[in-house]
Amino acid sequence: MKKLVILSMLFVGYMASAQQISENAIGLRIGGNNGFGTEISYQRALWDNNRLELDLGWKDNDAYDAYKITGLYQWIWNIDGGFNWYAGAGGGVGSWNSNRNLTNDGFYAFLAGDVGIEYSFDFPLQLSLDIRPELGFDNGFNDNLDMDLAIGVRYQF
Repeated sequence: MKKLVILSMLFVGYMASAQQISENAIGLRIGGNNGFGTEISYQRALWDNNRLELDLGWKDNDAYDAYKITGLYQWIWNIDGGFNWYAGAGGGVGSWNSNRNLTNDGFYAFLAGDVGIEYSFDFPLQLSLDIRPELGFDNGFNDNLDMDLAIGVRYQF
């Protein structure tokens, strides 16, 4: 009986500390990784403390054109009020082509992780700072470990 009471108290304490996250958020993730400076970012809540994040990044310069889509499953933990930290895992695919050598292009895949902090204001704005390590699988464009540090600005709805 004593164990049941302790487990019940822990469960109630966990539920009381759970942060209700926004149902949807869309905006920009501004950083730098392998030439991708800005990504369009969309977040969709799945449960009270889990969400899916989808990001579309592109790069167009004199050397190459590249596109990538990233999908991450994230867990969110409340620190205080609207201040949260999160971690996630996922991956993505992309394509690239060289503007200098027309035979140098291809597709690539990558695995990604994500750790960051965020703050949700009383009005529908979310600011975040995260780091995303990406391990690419390709023979040229994205074939190593890249660390992507970024700031996110999203509208919540």
